[in-house]
Amino acid sequence: MRILTALAPAHRQGKAFGIPSVCSAHPVVLRAAIRRAALHNSPVLIEATCNQVNHLGGYTGLDPAAFAALVQRIAAEEALPDGLLILGGDHLGPNPWRHLPAEQAMVQARAMICAYAAAGFGKLHLDASMGCAGEAEALDDTLTATRAASLAAVAEEAARVAGHPPPVYIIGTEVPAPGGADHVLSQVPPTSPTAARQTLAVHREIFAKAGLEAAFARVIGLVVQPGVEFGNANVIGYDPPQAQSLAAVLRETPFVFEAHSTDYQGTGALRALVIDGFSILKVGPELTFALRKALYGLDLVASDMLSAYGHRPLKAAMETVMLAHPADWQRHYPGAADAQAVLRHYSYSDRIRYYWNRPEAMQATARLMQALQGQTLPVTLLRQHLPALTRFADTPLDPEALLIAAVDAVLNTYHMACHPSQPTPPPV
Repeated sequence: MRILTALAPAHRQGKAFGIPSVCSAHPVVLRAAIRRAALHNSPVLIEATCNQVNHLGGYTGLDPAAFAALVQRIAAEEALPDGLLILGGDHLGPNPWRHLPAEQAMVQARAMICAYAAAGFGKLHLDASMGCAGEAEALDDTLTATRAASLAAVAEEAARVAGHPPPVYIIGTEVPAPGGADHVLSQVPPTSPTAARQTLAVHREIFAKAGLEAAFARVIGLVVQPGVEFGNANVIGYDPPQAQSLAAVLRETPFVFEAHSTDYQGTGALRALVIDGFSILKVGPELTFALRKALYGLDLVASDMLSAYGHRPLKAAMETVMLAHPADWQRHYPGAADAQAVLRHYSYSDRIRYYWNRPEAMQATARLMQALQGQTLPVTLLRQHLPALTRFADTPLDPEALLIAAVDAVLNTYHMACHPSQPTPPPV
């Protein structure tokens, strides 16, 4: 946890560094992140979101204790040294239950954050900014901070009872909503300095009135919008000059900023974010996009190489399961049927990630992995379908190792950005 509390002092001393926050529950993505950390003896921050993992199971079917056990099992298998794994919870608040009246939604939110803290999640993002049934879509700072303080009080007690160190906190939220926008974006204005200062001041006041000064002393950062986002088919890159007045706020406070939706920015933009004090970089869809790209590449390889395998059965299985269960993509992917078909598989928002743990998808993936396990792939075939991974040619294939390498290529861009003074580590 010391790496998180060291971010702000390092930035103020002109020695800025950052840490990527890996927001995914896919086992291959988790293994790739943990393997990189183990090989380079570096901390790894793994975060779960309120919709993904909660006390009722979330869309993964995992509660916080089960998610922590999954990550810890992979960490043990990868021989990650003790003390390098940090578990975080993202957007912990009433969002999954905002269709309910506020009182009922907050009951669930408090139960959720209690489960996170009791399971040993040491970094908690308090996010009660969204309105519930009958309220405005976005709440004012006072009500947001009041609800955030009530969540912190629960987390403090749950961590104490479970025997865990007190958690550190992130406050605030970002606009647009996490996970990418649903439409083509032309620009995304950064958070105004006035709004950032107001959020900090109101939270400090409300926490003090609630007797939570000790908890507020462990607030390490504020979620703001630095002006980055991605839509289904485009990316808004970081423009440092536009964010300088926001970045200047950090000269007045002992905090850093947490930037969400940093996916697809590339190393140069990510490094600029870190230098400007956006020290915690959230990434999720880009990791599962890379995973999906590699899986579909292997699907094509197997289709071209093995006559008994068939023609792209993995892609066909994913299309079938998404059409049968459209709730997780339909309202996010506009347009005619053909346009939606492309977005289902290739959107930057990568909402296909919600489907990999369904039985049909798991069965199709397992069939692909079994078909190629131990096969020797011609380099020409990999140059056609997976040109960045030709090093896996002409030797018996371990398909999981190839998938991990595809995800690690994205993780490497974050490592280079977060540690600009260090040499680039070799890929996993």
